[in-house]
Amino acid sequence: MKSLFKFCLNLIPRPLLIRLSYLVRPVIALFLKGDTYTDPIDGKSFKTFLPYGYGKQRPNVLSPSTLSLERHRLLWLYLKNETNFFSRDTESNSVLSVLHFAPEQCFLKRFRSLKNLKYTTTDLLSPIADVKADICDLPFEDNSYDVILCNHVLEHIPDDTKAMQELYRVMKPGGYGVFQIPQDLNREVTFEDDSITDRDERAKIFGQYDHVRVYGRDYFDKLRSIGFKVDEVDYTASLSDEAIEKYCLAKGEIIPVVYK
Repeated sequence: MKSLFKFCLNLIPRPLLIRLSYLVRPVIALFLKGDTYTDPIDGKSFKTFLPYGYGKQRPNVLSPSTLSLERHRLLWLYLKNETNFFSRDTESNSVLSVLHFAPEQCFLKRFRSLKNLKYTTTDLLSPIADVKADICDLPFEDNSYDVILCNHVLEHIPDDTKAMQELYRVMKPGGYGVFQIPQDLNREVTFEDDSITDRDERAKIFGQYDHVRVYGRDYFDKLRSIGFKVDEVDYTASLSDEAIEKYCLAKGEIIPVVYK
């Protein structure tokens, strides 16, 4: 099964993978139903999760029901427990304007159904995004959004500085965002090399064939240089080992929470 998943990830274009997954997901979820691991996003439990990875496959990480990965489940728990993302301000009855880049399937319908959100999704290629747009040249007004979610996007963008500047521009003063990226926390300085163009070589060096860099710990300082205040949140540190295992989370993963 591991080799089949790896084959599909590397050879089937992502937009087509997204469409196909809607058909396959219910069958897999029924087959793996159990009580060992739980996806906190929908509360469903399974005897095992699925493997995932473009290069080396990580076992037991992909939820059969929502197709969430470790980072999605961690973000869900953080937003649910630590922010106002799921709640309406009863005094002002206000809604949060949310911009979500490359919307993940595990979140899309759930976020759209929240009455306290004015929710917009955007991506250049995704078939499930509302607005087709280049992150380096966004068609939105300055200071438009209370919350911006931009997760595992910037590692694909050659000019990530311009992308970060655009994210800062469209965020409202007082707003916040989560900008997750694949990150090597043992690496002080981000590595990128435009001369590496071979797909297999890129996957070997950058972790995925369509990534253009490996972010190090200097990622947070780069966001700060754009103007953001940045909190490096290790949310798993506030969770029990039992919860980390039950939800299949990656212990020590950092959530970059930014503020304007």
